[in-house]
Amino acid sequence: MPEKNRRYFLKTKESKALLAKASEKLKTDLGLLFKDKVNVEVFETESAEIFLINAKPLLVKADENIYPTLRFDEYLQTAPKVVVDMGAVPYVCNGANVMAPGIRRFEGQFDENDIVIVVDEKHSRPIAIGEILYDAEKVKNVSQGTVVRNVYYVGDKTWNLLKEIAPSRAKIRSER
Repeated sequence: MPEKNRRYFLKTKESKALLAKASEKLKTDLGLLFKDKVNVEVFETESAEIFLINAKPLLVKADENIYPTLRFDEYLQTAPKVVVDMGAVPYVCNGANVMAPGIRRFEGQFDENDIVIVVDEKHSRPIAIGEILYDAEKVKNVSQGTVVRNVYYVGDKTWNLLKEIAPSRAKIRSER
């Protein structure tokens, strides 16, 4: 049975509340990124809500938590990163958590349960969004076990939905 989807715009007050909640979770002031009037469209599915901000899919809400999408370039550039070796990439892209042996290094500052971007070591491409289980000091001493809980990754249901509702810039250019 196909999944039921619903699409609608948020009112200005609701948009501001969403951006305030997301700013707190992402530890960045999204108000500075979106100086002009912000139009927030919600694409609601049975599994998640995707927020298109000024027509770009930038945030996703699942289980009452808000996360950036892998298309939120402005946030991805400044967010803390966990760099994994190329051997870990296929596992992470299949939904596995990031384990200590697959980590090459950390970039940026973070606290326990903060949002981090998982990137591959070869190309530095974002492959997942996760929540880190340790703060920046404690993680240096971790040599085994899970370090990042994988929340959203390339190839998952949300990723594929993003491709449908907002095609990438490369795809749009190739269709011209």
